Formats: sequence, structure tokens, C-alpha cells
Amino acid sequence: MSPLATLHATTLEGEDMALSRYLGKTLLIVNVASKCGFTPQYRGLEALYRQYRPRGLEILGFPCDQFGHQEPGDAAEIRQFCTLNYEVSFPLFARIAVNGADTHPLYQWLKREAPGVLGSQAIKWNFTKFLVDAEGRVRARYAPTDTPEAIGRELDTLLPAAA
Repeated sequence: MSPLATLHATTLEGEDMALSRYLGKTLLIVNVASKCGFTPQYRGLEALYRQYRPRGLEILGFPCDQFGHQEPGDAAEIRQFCTLNYEVSFPLFARIAVNGADTHPLYQWLKREAPGVLGSQAIKWNFTKFLVDAEGRVRARYAPTDTPEAIGRELDTLLPAAA
């Protein structure tokens, strides 16, 4: 059974959400930040979401302030920034830790299943992406420099054809 069946996360609006609601969906899970050099990837992520959501993709954004204090805002500021600047409509969650003693359990699992370069489990920077298939298996880990557009080519092979 996938750990998604038992994990929870807090939404940006402060509600506890069982991640089991995403079982059966293909997920792209991303640690995001509003003041990062990779922040413009929000545009590409939103484009992927709009293109592939009808085929079963969900993108889950997890704000993180562990890299250069690049996500300093509170939940309302994060929501406003993402909506006004990038028209983000995919789910955003409350700010979390992706490294260290307070690492969110979701990221403990993702890093264990898909280590980085040379087996490192640490997240190196914002906009590290994890692809989880509809069966709840971590399929890939992408570096911050891997663009949403490049990931889209892999989604085409992973997701069922459009109806």
C-alpha cells in the first residue's frame, strides 16, 4: 500500500487534508517558493496542470522557506502571489520543511524512494519535483533546473490517452 493512504498535509487555508484523496492520480509534487530564481516555473507547472489534469494529473505545491529565505510570506501572501502572478489553480499546501529534523513525512517518503545524485536524500533547492504514478510509486525525481515542459514529455507516456 502506498504511504499516500495514511499521510496528511495542511492546505494553504489551514485545513487538514488526507493525501489518500490523490490515490489513483498521477502526482507531480514540488517544493515551491515565491522569491526564487526558479519561481517562473509556476507558469509551466500551471500549464501542465491545465493540460494534463483531465488525464489524471494532480500537481501539489508545498511552499518551503529552507533555501535562502525565499518563501517568507504567510499563507495569505503566498496565495495572493501565486494567484496574481501565475494564476495558480493547482493545490497549494502550508509551508513545510523538506530537510532536517522537521521534514514533513511526505518528503521523508519521497526522498527515501527517489534519492538524488550519488544517493543523497537531501533536497538541494526549491522546485525539486517528484513524479508519483497512479499506483502510488515514486517514478522520478527532477532537479530544480528540470523544466515543467520537459516533464510534460514524460507525462504523455505515463498518463492515459485523452478521451
